[in-house]
Amino acid sequence: MKTLTNSTELPDEDLVKAIVSTNDTLLFEILYDRYSRLVFNKCYGFAKDEEEAKDLTQDVFLKLFVKLASFKGTAKFSTWLYAFTYNHCVNYVTRNTAKKIEKQSVDYADIENISDIECESDFLTMKVDKLQAALELISPDEKMILLLKYQDFLSIKDIESVLGIGESAVKMRIKRAKDRLITVYNENFS
Repeated sequence: MKTLTNSTELPDEDLVKAIVSTNDTLLFEILYDRYSRLVFNKCYGFAKDEEEAKDLTQDVFLKLFVKLASFKGTAKFSTWLYAFTYNHCVNYVTRNTAKKIEKQSVDYADIENISDIECESDFLTMKVDKLQAALELISPDEKMILLLKYQDFLSIKDIESVLGIGESAVKMRIKRAKDRLITVYNENFS
């Protein structure tokens, strides 16, 4: 086993393997130092309160320590952690607002009828401040997939691995979330 000094230089995936095999909290601290700011920022985006975001960040890392062995390495660790954080925050928002998020089934026949160019132009002409407000009015799942794609610039492939769904399902969810956001935006801010 490498010393703690050398451990700070380990790639994420090797560090995770070392943490899982040893349950070493000092190694986990290295992972925490690498990602706590990113996790806090994502939590703050959901909580909109600094203290609440700090609590959520701590919850994410406590849960992460327990669930770290479930990281399979099929995606980059940072992508997996990102999804882990989003899922935790979506659950937090859902619990606290007592919303029931309706699961949307994918109609694969609809995928061929997607008019992305039309949707993209409407989507890209929205005012940023009003867009932020509209994002708060759609479901956490819709918000999550749009932020993964357009704020964090994850590829369709990365979103597939984050959500554990196929390419066509990712594309359909993005399209539906964009359509919903455009509708909410037009109804409330046009």
